[in-house]
Amino acid sequence: MSEAQPKNAEDLFRFLDELGIKHTTKRHAPVFTVAESVELRDEIAGGHTKNLFLKDKKDNYFLLTVEENATVDLKTIHQTIGAASKVSFGKPEKLMEFLGVIPGAVTAFGAINDTEGRVKFVFDEALMEFDVINCHPLANDQTTSIASKDMLRFMEATGHEALVLKVSA
Repeated sequence: MSEAQPKNAEDLFRFLDELGIKHTTKRHAPVFTVAESVELRDEIAGGHTKNLFLKDKKDNYFLLTVEENATVDLKTIHQTIGAASKVSFGKPEKLMEFLGVIPGAVTAFGAINDTEGRVKFVFDEALMEFDVINCHPLANDQTTSIASKDMLRFMEATGHEALVLKVSA
């Protein structure tokens, strides 16, 4: 395990700029749940995300990023994402260790901190149909908007092969 400090929002924005990826960010009061973030919908267009940090019994970790209102069947999702067993939620300590974020700030942008490739990133097909998707930029007091196709470019640039699968009901 690396003792280096996880990258923060400013590091993320620099990385996106270096990749030539257009992004906009809106600052707001910290939000910890989808329900708390609903009031931002009129101000921020595009698909809003919900993230599930999951693990299987063999300590394989997954981050599922879905549209905020999507339903995911946790009893069967392991078959779709290639888990070795049924999945459960990953512990906050592993979330910080692998993605550099706390519960309530979980985001696909955490891939920038997963330098050892411990997490498999899965995006729901329905979310990726939006031209723009919105994620926390490693902190839950901001929302960053990025083209869905650019999110996949970002993933590749961090050394991750993101999967786009039908994971919501």
